[in-house]
Amino acid sequence: MNEELKLYEQARETGEKAARKAGELIARTAGKISPDEIREKGINDIVTAVDEEAQRVIVEAILEVFPGHKILAEEDLDTRGVDSEPAEYLWIIDPIDGTTNFTRGIPPYAVSIALAHKNRLVVGVVLDVANNDMYTAVFGRGLSVNGEPAGIRRSTSLSKSVITTGFPYRSFGHVDLYLTVLKQFMKSALAIRRPGSAAVDLAWVASGRFDGFFETGLKPWDVAAGIVLVREGGGLVSNYAGDPDPAFDQQIVASNGLIHDEMLSLLEPMSSVVD
Repeated sequence: MNEELKLYEQARETGEKAARKAGELIARTAGKISPDEIREKGINDIVTAVDEEAQRVIVEAILEVFPGHKILAEEDLDTRGVDSEPAEYLWIIDPIDGTTNFTRGIPPYAVSIALAHKNRLVVGVVLDVANNDMYTAVFGRGLSVNGEPAGIRRSTSLSKSVITTGFPYRSFGHVDLYLTVLKQFMKSALAIRRPGSAAVDLAWVASGRFDGFFETGLKPWDVAAGIVLVREGGGLVSNYAGDPDPAFDQQIVASNGLIHDEMLSLLEPMSSVVD
């Protein structure tokens, strides 16, 4: 094993331990958050003290092992974030993906941790807290779920596929267009679901529960880890125009690869929508 791969494997182990530690806190408090403990960052964009404490736990665990690495995380804390210089190693973190679900105790909600090396996503860790399922992947090493190899479901057409999505919830100028596209998916797919956590959506595509996923308005910390999982599980990830590096594009489509073109065809009317 070369030195680069050794570092990636060490990063995966570090991310997994950090996710487990944060997950213990999240599991203890899920569904126990009172309304006055919830703060609004924006329209339908909420945060709690648990999000912030979980992030602190994750960041401390990472920087203890990799003190020279940079951090890009969702909550506004002092996390040695991105500066004007490109980061050779950048951790992209969402301490609780699916905060609304978490505050109500409605699964799923997840910890999402990714590592990018020279702008390439190389490690992904997603802990589905409610189900206590750990999804991990390292570039070129495949996908594992709870330590066991896993991969995509080989559904060969949209008509045989279960698709997951996320509804518009911050910006509503494109709701009618979204509903038009969603209608086409409803007519074409076997079934449509909306769990409420993009990290889990991607993990479930990667491991074969879902066959495809699409959503707009997402941030890098929502999708970075899941992108690694899908790729290493044998699937494809892109934006709606087919660009294969969508982490910062605010739109994503992920699939088992076999139905990707069908999905892109239906999503073409939304190719310019990013919020």
